[in-house]
Amino acid sequence: MVNTGRFVILVLAYRFLVPFLSAAQPDHAARESYVVYMGSSPSSGGGGDPEAVRAGHLEMLSSVASSGGGEQGSRAALTHSYHHAFEGFAAALTEEEAAALAAHERVVSVFKDRALQLHTTRSWDFLEVQSGLSSGRLGHRARASGDVIVGVIDTGVWPESPSFDDAGMPEVPGRWRGVCMEGPDFNKTSCNRKLIGARYYGVQPDTSSPNAAGSGSPRDTVGHGTHTASTAGGAVVSGAGYYGLAAGDARGGAPGSRVAVYRACSMGGCASSAVLKAVDDAVGDGVDVVSISIGMGSAFQSDFLADPIALGALHAHARGVLVVCSGGNDGPGPYTVVNSAPWIITVAASSIDRSFQSNVVLGNGNVVKGVAINLSNQSLSGGKYPLVSGAEAAARYAPVAEASNCYPGSLDAEKVRRKIVVCVGTDPTVSRRVKKLVAEGSGAKGLVLVDDAEKDVPFVAGGFAFSQVGTDAGAQILEYINATKNPTAVILPTEDVRDFKPAPVVASFSARGPGMAESVLKPDLMAPGVSILAATIPSADTEDVPPGKKPSAYAIKSGTSMACPHVAGAAAFVKSAHPGWTPSMIRSALMTTATTTNNLGKPVASSNGAAANGHDMGAGEVSPLRALSPGLVFDTTAHDYLRFLCYYGYKEGIVRKVSGDAGFSCPAGAPSPDLAAAAVNYPSISVPRLRRGGKAAVTVTRTAINVGAENATYAAAVEAPPGVTVRVKPDRLVFNKRWTTARYEVSFEVADGAGVSKGYAHGAVTWSDGAHSVRTPFAVNVV
Repeated sequence: MVNTGRFVILVLAYRFLVPFLSAAQPDHAARESYVVYMGSSPSSGGGGDPEAVRAGHLEMLSSVASSGGGEQGSRAALTHSYHHAFEGFAAALTEEEAAALAAHERVVSVFKDRALQLHTTRSWDFLEVQSGLSSGRLGHRARASGDVIVGVIDTGVWPESPSFDDAGMPEVPGRWRGVCMEGPDFNKTSCNRKLIGARYYGVQPDTSSPNAAGSGSPRDTVGHGTHTASTAGGAVVSGAGYYGLAAGDARGGAPGSRVAVYRACSMGGCASSAVLKAVDDAVGDGVDVVSISIGMGSAFQSDFLADPIALGALHAHARGVLVVCSGGNDGPGPYTVVNSAPWIITVAASSIDRSFQSNVVLGNGNVVKGVAINLSNQSLSGGKYPLVSGAEAAARYAPVAEASNCYPGSLDAEKVRRKIVVCVGTDPTVSRRVKKLVAEGSGAKGLVLVDDAEKDVPFVAGGFAFSQVGTDAGAQILEYINATKNPTAVILPTEDVRDFKPAPVVASFSARGPGMAESVLKPDLMAPGVSILAATIPSADTEDVPPGKKPSAYAIKSGTSMACPHVAGAAAFVKSAHPGWTPSMIRSALMTTATTTNNLGKPVASSNGAAANGHDMGAGEVSPLRALSPGLVFDTTAHDYLRFLCYYGYKEGIVRKVSGDAGFSCPAGAPSPDLAAAAVNYPSISVPRLRRGGKAAVTVTRTAINVGAENATYAAAVEAPPGVTVRVKPDRLVFNKRWTTARYEVSFEVADGAGVSKGYAHGAVTWSDGAHSVRTPFAVNVV
């Protein structure tokens, strides 16, 4: 408990000293930033009032400022007050003032506030760290990627963004055949040596809405396309950030690459015909990689030959163009992944080692950790607000259950006005955005949402005070409300926490496999897709812009839409190093070198805490640096995909038309979905039906190409799930020179009485020559 008399004195001192200390002018000659560490915080155990702690810090500063000889108008200025897990503060001090504080009886240590390198949208740097390889190779390769062209099919582009600056870039590759289409707000000069092409595709689905402005132009009016394009191939931009959060240097995966945009979508969605046309144009224009962060809902998937993305991608692959697609946001249930054709790289989403925390400080001094991106001006120095639960603030005739969920029309404005309202998330039909709008529209000063769902994905609340806490923390808040006569709280503005562990984690929204064809393991890869900073359009929506601030040129977004361009950028990066590789060889390199451990050295986890498997993350987290030298690759030909269609069940005449080869014929045994797993030389294996008994074994054949050392011998290691016997024959692959091939078989068997549960089991076969580790995951469905 805080002594009342001392508290009053400290608060009065705080109020008196703030004008002198907080508004002090800097002394450029002698003052530097220091951190004063004071050990464990009393408030971390619920015994200290954060406002009193801050007042105490200011009192300490005033003592050294008055005795330490700070010049008039140049006083020690408090910049941060630490009062959660530990106590201390940061301040601009002279050496004498720092020495005086170091001698204080309550101070443990004083040290200079070191300048640490900020890592950008952060996602690319996180992938680099996880690879365990030198960043020097990345910089060297990136500078050599100027001839690789990434096509982005999305909502267009904001060409004025610094992410599309062409400073220092050479002339556009002579093989580029695209155009820069003009519109009322888009000129040929909007394109340059970075943004080399732009197309748009007529009227979009939302022409009846105000957001359709500029539909006759490649210009982005949504922000989605600008974000994905800059993530894939944006230039290096220093000082990027979102209102002080995620500050650093923003860059795409292949910052030296060229970008071509195809505006086939708008706020209202994407016309299938426009998407298919965009893929066609991109191939014709000469792009190397196509990024598509769109797709149909998992409940409405059609067959491959009625899916415009699958169709376009099949033909793009035949022309040497790699297509990368988002896997969808309908997770975490099984069978939700979309864009799952075997000729598409299907991408899942993961978190990175950065968290956005918006903590709730209760009137009793307890600090409840929350998650959100809010830019409100609430602070401890500004005082606390009355705290009320949604159930207590129900409008007349409104059911309490609806009010507790912040259901539209359920709150009494008089009961929540100028208060912080606490709502729960037991009704999934009411989104976080709707709850926020309900609370804000009722005059509340803030919203605390108690909900474990989607807590791994910070909600962007703009200037409105918002924090999401888990059910355990929520119970603590509700208990405080019920036990306190006049409960109060304050929701602190967001702070970004770096080096967060564990990471990566599969995002809760990320769609899971199996895919539409269970004979192919989907998704293929996982990449950062949670709270990703990238370029956007200047927002005209005041909801997104804090009061007194200008619209940000960068935005933080989440989704497999954000994960997809990470893999597209990584593919462009590998393509720049290996221009002669086919799309499937690049895919293979990305998959077989993907990482499956987090930054704690443990297996990557899914959003529910369980170990992630192939249906969650595919082969693992993409690692662009490791993919430069995969050792072995698995090349998949257009003929493989045609055979796959035959086995999948399409008639020979149909597949022949798809192929354009009048002499094409389906293999014997088709159709047979069980055989489709062996039809495609894929860098993963999926067995849709594995029956019990020795005679029911399933054998899958793969052919590897040596792209490593001239003389190499690879030995196989098997991670077999319990009860499943996995044999590799031969278990050693010997290569005498590069670009030679070796074929092997993997057989799967479940003995009668093995006690194996029905359903999918996961494992991997890893080939190693001592220098390379080539991991191919598998999934077998025991029936």
